[in-house]
Amino acid sequence: MNLGLLFLNSISTGVITKEEMDWITRHQREFSRIEEATALKLGRLLDKGLIHLGCRI
Repeated sequence: MNLGLLFLNSISTGVITKEEMDWITRHQREFSRIEEATALKLGRLLDKGLIHLGCRI
């Protein structure tokens, strides 16, 4: 999995899955600074309600 693709997919669908969130938390120690900023942006979008935790159909 790639954080950049995950971010773009989440932005376009408005949904991030539990499995994707689990992947982020398992791999966050390996992230570059840019990936860390991307993960923070995803968190902020979740906090604002612009991306929802759910499943894609």
